[in-house]
Amino acid sequence: MDPFDNLLRGVHADGAAFGRSVLTPPWALRFTDGAPLTLCVPMRGEGWISHPESDKPRLVRVGETATVRGPAPFVFSAEPRSSFEPGELRDVRRGRTGVLDPVGADHTDSLVLLVGVYHVRGRVPQRLLGALPPVLVVPEDQDCAALRDYLDAQLDAGRPGRQVVLDRLLDWLLVCTVRDWFDQPEAEAPGWYRALSDDTVGPVLRAMHDAPGRPWTLASLAAQAGVSRSTLAKRFTTLVGEPPLTYLTDWRMTLAADLLAESTATVAAVARHLGYADAFGFSAAFKRVHGMSPSGHRRLTRVDATAA
Repeated sequence: MDPFDNLLRGVHADGAAFGRSVLTPPWALRFTDGAPLTLCVPMRGEGWISHPESDKPRLVRVGETATVRGPAPFVFSAEPRSSFEPGELRDVRRGRTGVLDPVGADHTDSLVLLVGVYHVRGRVPQRLLGALPPVLVVPEDQDCAALRDYLDAQLDAGRPGRQVVLDRLLDWLLVCTVRDWFDQPEAEAPGWYRALSDDTVGPVLRAMHDAPGRPWTLASLAAQAGVSRSTLAKRFTTLVGEPPLTYLTDWRMTLAADLLAESTATVAAVARHLGYADAFGFSAAFKRVHGMSPSGHRRLTRVDATAA
């Protein structure tokens, strides 16, 4: 398993019933549910995304897919405007997957917008979200070109299980979109993503993510790539931006944060699972990375979950 697989594993579209809204052009939809990530797929028509962290509105046409990073509200509108009067906006608080079909009275400027909302929880997928811009728009590639036609057909199908099918297709489309964005030169993809294709660093990254709890040393990691320790250290730091063991510690602490929040395992059990011989060393590393003890993190996340 590589880092991209790990970071996307817990990101899934939230299922819901589908609804249609009739609006009079110029329509403007404001998404206010605060979702960490929203996928916008125009099935018919086109629109502009205005986001407070983006320097200008971005056009999204049929054949393109956009992701919008939350939690700030954003607007999907018929016109490329950065500001709107309150009466011009129609709030969308779906908090889930759905189809929005705003059309004018004469149906000449119609839009069918497929929206996938992702309520991302945990530190692992947050590492991926942190690498994305506020708004990104990419055209479909050959791998996913047929997906849009199938999605379009599913919108009108009344077969049982349609919702689950659409959710899974949206997840597939999200993977394609993010991967295609990272492959573009201007994307400023994280170092670990570009390093996955490197003959030296790629195997080491996959080994760390396959078995984060193994007692890795620089020598054993170098053996995964068949190079010397100095060669690995230099190559890894150049491509990823930090030394191998620093990356490993950070990844272990990311996993630890989610294990503490989502399980009842003791701190000592989490420490052993992630390759630490004792809870003391694990706790010191956790506090160095996260700024609090493992027990303090567990208490805080449970309070936040109760408040939500």
